[in-house]
Amino acid sequence: MTEETPGFEEKPDVPSGADPDDAPKGAGPGSAESGQAAQAGDVQDKAALTAQLDQVRTALGERTADLQRLQAEYQNYRRRVERDRVTVREIAVANLLTELLPVLDDIGRAREHDELVGGFKSVGESLEAVAAKLGLQQFGEEGEPFDPTIHEALMHSYAPDVTETTCVAILQPGYRFGERTIRPARVAVAEPQPGAQPKASDEDAAGEGSEAGADDGKPTKENGGPDEG
Repeated sequence: MTEETPGFEEKPDVPSGADPDDAPKGAGPGSAESGQAAQAGDVQDKAALTAQLDQVRTALGERTADLQRLQAEYQNYRRRVERDRVTVREIAVANLLTELLPVLDDIGRAREHDELVGGFKSVGESLEAVAAKLGLQQFGEEGEPFDPTIHEALMHSYAPDVTETTCVAILQPGYRFGERTIRPARVAVAEPQPGAQPKASDEDAAGEGSEAGADDGKPTKENGGPDEG
């Protein structure tokens, strides 16, 4: 017969590694509150991410607009620089050609007097070719109507055979470079004679001659009619 140790009671066996004080806990109201809190936290996180994405999109749009504006300004700058470069070149060439006009006038006068011969002729023609290659154009011809925008009248007279103010002599040819007139043509002009009747055209003159030659149908000596006895 065994003796029992006083003050000790037998305890049920528990698995190894388990806490004998652990007791099964049931789901209480605290678990539902924690789930709602987790859902609320997810919603807040999504809202924060959406706000950040909107900020990033706004910043990207602003940077894109800035880049497009800078690109447009750069293109305008390039076009302005190119336009200014062309303008400066045209001014420089026009100034050079203006300085050459007296030499071209001397060459023209020498040609009119048959003095453009030998080596001087070769040099003169080469200079004229270079000036034409640079864009210099000569204008002014006898018989063309007077235009005060491109002609400069140095002499004036009246003529019965003109119907409007006409250039009757080219004293100095004019020159233009592109759309710019470097020097107007210096001319002598003639205006219609005051009180003179406009000159009849060839067709009118021919019609009047045919009417004058016509008769009233009576035979005459000139048209082969019989002689009077």
